[in-house]
Amino acid sequence: MTILRFRIYWEDDDQTYRDIEISGSQTYLDFHKAIVQAYEFDGKHPASFYESDEKWNYGREISSEVLINKKDAVALSMLKTPVSALVTTPDQKFVYVYDPAKKWTFLVELIGVVREEVSRKVYPMIIRKEGIAPAQYGIKGVNPDKIMEIEEKYDLGAEEMAEGFGNEGEEGATEEGAAEEGTESIGEDMGGGFE
Repeated sequence: MTILRFRIYWEDDDQTYRDIEISGSQTYLDFHKAIVQAYEFDGKHPASFYESDEKWNYGREISSEVLINKKDAVALSMLKTPVSALVTTPDQKFVYVYDPAKKWTFLVELIGVVREEVSRKVYPMIIRKEGIAPAQYGIKGVNPDKIMEIEEKYDLGAEEMAEGFGNEGEEGATEEGAAEEGTESIGEDMGGGFE
């Protein structure tokens, strides 16, 4: 079976995204659950996928609240619709909306197709995470492991993290100060310089 690789961007920050691989035979309900898990949401609210075009316009709806597919229905069922059934182009796009009251909106784009699934992998699977997921309810406490990940990614030490910024831009001033100090000490060692 074909494996589809999607990138799911948070609409408010395109630097925050998750890459998910899913079997084409799995349903949009499986895909919905993977996105909820990837963004650390609770999964207690309804959601919908919308077929989309290049400009992220909303098309046909695939809803978690519809239980069966009916001919000429306004929305398809996530439970009954396989993911591959609506993938018609190599860069297929969807808009995913979680919790209609809060309107958490994500832009979903097909970024790759693998012809055969790997037998030891369990699909759907999250294969990449970039950026810190938005907090579903209020302020989210930051996991210490994520702080370490950020420190390593941006090569920040404990002092920079405590101050909230690095020492970029100060390097030139420090080198000038060191050069002046070095000149003074050399002059003193050589007998005081010019008089």
